Amino acid sequence: MTNNTGDQTAPHPFPIPRSCPFSAPDAYADLHAKAPVSRVLLPTGRPAWVVTGYQEVRALLADPRISADIRHPNFPALTEGEQEVGARTRPFIRMDPPEHTRFRRMLLAEMTVRKARRMRRSIQRIVDERIDEMLDGGPPVDLVTQFAHTVSSTVMCELVGIPRSDPWFRRVTGTLGSQVFGGGASTAEVASEGIGALSDVMDKVVSDRETRLGEDLLSRLIVEQLKEGKVTRQELITTIAILIVAGWETTTNQIALSVLALLENPHLIEELRQDHTRLPAAVEELLRVLSVGDSIALRTATEDIEIGGQVIPAGDGIIPLLAAANHDSAVFPDSRQIDFERQGRQHVAFSYGIHQCVGQNIARLELGIAIGTLLDRVPTLRSVAPLQEIRFRHEGIAFGPEQVLVTW
Repeated sequence: MTNNTGDQTAPHPFPIPRSCPFSAPDAYADLHAKAPVSRVLLPTGRPAWVVTGYQEVRALLADPRISADIRHPNFPALTEGEQEVGARTRPFIRMDPPEHTRFRRMLLAEMTVRKARRMRRSIQRIVDERIDEMLDGGPPVDLVTQFAHTVSSTVMCELVGIPRSDPWFRRVTGTLGSQVFGGGASTAEVASEGIGALSDVMDKVVSDRETRLGEDLLSRLIVEQLKEGKVTRQELITTIAILIVAGWETTTNQIALSVLALLENPHLIEELRQDHTRLPAAVEELLRVLSVGDSIALRTATEDIEIGGQVIPAGDGIIPLLAAANHDSAVFPDSRQIDFERQGRQHVAFSYGIHQCVGQNIARLELGIAIGTLLDRVPTLRSVAPLQEIRFRHEGIAFGPEQVLVTW
């Protein structure tokens, strides 16, 4: 067992960019070869620990001695002022039990597998309408903004209860498209403005919905949570805003990056066309390989924790790296290979433990429909530019391409 007090090795700068967009950064394997727990230096100038092993990441995410509360002094924020914004807005993903439990239970009741399946027709309609519009307009189109963004933002709005026919739909989706909501590439001021702008819109949506309640999620939360005094108005607004942003940004990047990865590996597209029943397995494998939400799980140790032979002192920041865990070669042999037949351990792309993504059932459904339908309906789809000319977001909330122009 070791302790960081005697470690004279200079910490590695973090975040670490990917050399291949379809895999974890090469440096993760180098760090893991030395130890499953390593010291890094954040853009804020603070040191933190990163965890790279699959077993260690799962164990840590299930450990009650780590905290997601953004108010801890050494919380491993990736940009200056992120803590200040989080402490003010109090997103439920940056809370601990029992606060976090209250909001998680409230949302989980609306995110069951059965309720997700009820959205299948709606998601299929959304994807088909978007593809119809793309085909009518003709190529080239940007796969990111004109397909993935539009599909995921529409799905999240309809999930909440704001369909395209609702007057508030364009206000919400317009705000999503015009604002920045965090990540290492943004500033606290910009992120605060983004959350503030969306919250202002959602405040007006809640006021409007109170006068015409329906059968949607927002209406149910207003009746069962707000009117019963279980949440404050600001808590409801912030929760819905964070739910929309989290579901929209991660899924947008996952759809775009998944389609790009398949276009770069046409034999995989042929596999799916020959056997559509393999699509769910393909979605799981793409989630594992691409791991777009690599460093979302930011934590702080509340007690001394020994993991991988290293003692992480109480109060230190910890980042369990989901992409590193999903590319642990001891668990996923040939981890960079996209293998739809892969068996064995479950990936941690949706995190693990009490903070595991509440919307994962809907995300899986959306990814399968979006990817499968696009490939089926546009069989000659191909990228306009070679992979080396495509730029990627390395420091956003989720990793993904900035733009992917496609034609057919």
